[in-house]
Amino acid sequence: MSGGGLLVAGTTSDAGKSVVTAGICRWLVRQGVKVAPFKGQNMSLNSFVTREGAEIGRAQAMQAQAARVEPSALMNPVLLKPGSDRSSQVVLMGKPVGELSARGYHGGRQAALLDTVVGCLEELRGSYDAVICEGAGSPAEINLRRTDIVNMGIARAARLPVLVVGDIDRGGVFASFFGTTALLAPEDQELLAGYLVNKFRGDVSLLEPGLDMLKDLTGRATYGVLPFQHGLGIDEEDGLRVSLRGSVRESQTTAPVGEDVLRVAVCAVPLMSNFTDVDALAAEPGVVVRFVDRAEELVDADLVVLPGTRGTVKALQWLRERGLADALVRRAAEGRPVLGICGGFQVLGERIEDDVESRAGAVDGLGLLPVRVRFEREKTLARPVGEALGEHVEGYEIHHGVAEVTGGEGFISDDHGHSLDGCRVGSVWGTHWHGSLEADGFRRAFLREVAAAAGRRFVPATDTSFGALREEQLDRLGDLIEEHADTDALWRLIESGAPSGLPFIPPGAPA
Repeated sequence: MSGGGLLVAGTTSDAGKSVVTAGICRWLVRQGVKVAPFKGQNMSLNSFVTREGAEIGRAQAMQAQAARVEPSALMNPVLLKPGSDRSSQVVLMGKPVGELSARGYHGGRQAALLDTVVGCLEELRGSYDAVICEGAGSPAEINLRRTDIVNMGIARAARLPVLVVGDIDRGGVFASFFGTTALLAPEDQELLAGYLVNKFRGDVSLLEPGLDMLKDLTGRATYGVLPFQHGLGIDEEDGLRVSLRGSVRESQTTAPVGEDVLRVAVCAVPLMSNFTDVDALAAEPGVVVRFVDRAEELVDADLVVLPGTRGTVKALQWLRERGLADALVRRAAEGRPVLGICGGFQVLGERIEDDVESRAGAVDGLGLLPVRVRFEREKTLARPVGEALGEHVEGYEIHHGVAEVTGGEGFISDDHGHSLDGCRVGSVWGTHWHGSLEADGFRRAFLREVAAAAGRRFVPATDTSFGALREEQLDRLGDLIEEHADTDALWRLIESGAPSGLPFIPPGAPA
């Protein structure tokens, strides 16, 4: 018998679907329910590698952590990684299968994937008591409904009840709820069970008359009003926006342990991916992290981070056009710290040969590390473990570029001292490993080196545990659901589906 299920949709992108899905997962697992997250199709540059070597969205990996289960490709069977405004790499069941334009994907490929997506969901439902699914964008995107596999398409195929989340902080939430409902076909409206208000500030009693009117208009209940909360440190899904909302702790509010703070500038390169790598830095007391796009913003930085990117050659061109490349070269000459991660590591090298990603051929890098990079069609997807700066470190690799290190010092090695990855020359470091800074001992050792090179009297805290902070944040999400949602009604939805007899709200989807 299949387990229960629920689809968390939203009136817009960034309405809070990922947060609510994670919160419901954490609430359920604390009740002893065996639960898993699911998102049929995800568009994100923030991704993660499962233990079996499959690439999925980081939001689903975070939700799996909320559910206290191991992430799996079943939880995100289709991942789209934008390479431009018009095309994306398609990752199917954790492996890249090619590049498609938006027209090519929505014009036929997407609809063909519905059976795969439904199959993955059913496999999860056969193994778990409940599966909490996350939608994408809005379920009322009527231009895309025919080929939809992530919102009402999957809801109708799997007979999932749908809860629509609205961000009241943006305004217009009642109109958004009503309009979303009224633009769905009758068969889809039968599954739309009700609404959840997110990011509310103020006295809920002042909102209640509107919720009552919404129920009178639509016949559907509101399942909760979640208050606005600062500093909810979860992984961002959308790598196209520059934001520090993914930070685990708002570092500017946390006093340093030593006499100085440490200022970290992250270059906001085009197609930036896995910028969640700097969350662990922002979690440290006294570390101030900001994203920058101008050369003058590097002047007072103690550490500059070049993050991952889906467009290494494009990022290199962007750095040169903005004067950031010259500023980085000057920093290196002055012995001031620079860290490159994945695509950022490749940019720091001497030469890039790319006939895969940009098809630009041979391109000169910044020349700060003795590294030559050649792009291969086969993508490296791995979960390596090693040692660096005398500390245990682990991470995950997602890259087409293969680095040939011809000099300098090795950065990450195995337990026999043989180099595994990366390179260091003076105060310039590079590695392909995402997530390495989440290792507490390694992060502290690295920050001590940065502080010494920068001449700062900064001291890393001895008790900061990134894993514990992440667990605290996931518990906060569970608390939001438990304290501010109608959990009895939510469980009835998950177990029994949408209530029968929900009224049709005209006009419905255009024919």
